[in-house]
Amino acid sequence: MAEFSIDVEAVTERDPASLPAELGFGRHFTDRMFRQTYDAERGWHAAKIGPYSPIVLDPAAQLFHNGQMIFDGTKAYRRADGHVNLFRTDRNCERFNNSAARMCMPPVPAEQHLAAIEKLVALEQRWVPSAPNTALYIRPVMIATERDLAVKAPREYLHFIILSPVAPYFAAGFSSVSVYVSEEYVRAVRGGTGAAKTPGNYAGSVAATELAIAKGYQQVLWLDAVERRYVDEVGAMNIAFVYGNEALKTPALSGAILPGVTRASILQLAADIGLTVSEERIDFAQVVADIASGRVTEVFGMGTGAVIAPVGRLGYQGRDIVVNGGEPGPIARRLFDELTGIQYGRLPDRHGWTRRIEVKK
Repeated sequence: MAEFSIDVEAVTERDPASLPAELGFGRHFTDRMFRQTYDAERGWHAAKIGPYSPIVLDPAAQLFHNGQMIFDGTKAYRRADGHVNLFRTDRNCERFNNSAARMCMPPVPAEQHLAAIEKLVALEQRWVPSAPNTALYIRPVMIATERDLAVKAPREYLHFIILSPVAPYFAAGFSSVSVYVSEEYVRAVRGGTGAAKTPGNYAGSVAATELAIAKGYQQVLWLDAVERRYVDEVGAMNIAFVYGNEALKTPALSGAILPGVTRASILQLAADIGLTVSEERIDFAQVVADIASGRVTEVFGMGTGAVIAPVGRLGYQGRDIVVNGGEPGPIARRLFDELTGIQYGRLPDRHGWTRRIEVKK
């Protein structure tokens, strides 16, 4: 059984009612956090839930010089009966360790990681918002803390978990977004770190995102880094293409694409409602032709923050390509309703994806 201490005395509890009505995404944080440290001799130790507080690091910590850091993201959802659901958190713990392996960092025992998340959410359950489509975002992080400027695998790390009450990633909620197709910038390359949740992947996307915003778009569609031809991701999300009421296609995981938990869940639900689901190499030129011919009827992103983000407009080589009249389509809406229904406990969980945290009344 995973063991960690809980610092009760040091935590000053605030009133979640003081939060603004417009939560935004990742702007507010709860009273407590989890942290533990690692060194090569003792492994993970000093695991503790205590007050949310700053982290003090040496200026020579390898995080700052090697960029060795990983994170993940999942959510806790307020049920109608007042209890709280976690959604496929075991998959996030597994992905966290896969990211750690790619970045040559030590794994966190899955049982301990999941137990820490569950206990932290249970202690902070009053911060789980109840307004429609809101949730408590869970952010586990690992950073290299060893004081050393050499480019090597460090021997000291900090693992921590923080919580943030959030609204949907896009302020407009379930509505279409506009996307700029980047041919100049790329997100990741096969054999690189695209399949790991490491901040360098996201830092490298900022320039293209700012360019897209300047051109009047909200997100970037990333093409592969070798041929600039095949679809990878959209923004920080996986992407899917709907062909009528018959099929859903998404880029195959190539090592440059993040294996999203939301992605895996949507693919399962799409199969459940009778769509033929395929993971394949998708040529963007063919997508353009299929939109023009009416074969592609919907395009949407899939991720923890937005769940599903319908794409209404693609900016490509100086022209706009409109999908489904710029409006969300019926398949995206149905899958969004199915997935969020399971997450919030409104629909039966046929796949055993949720884990309920009891709230004392």
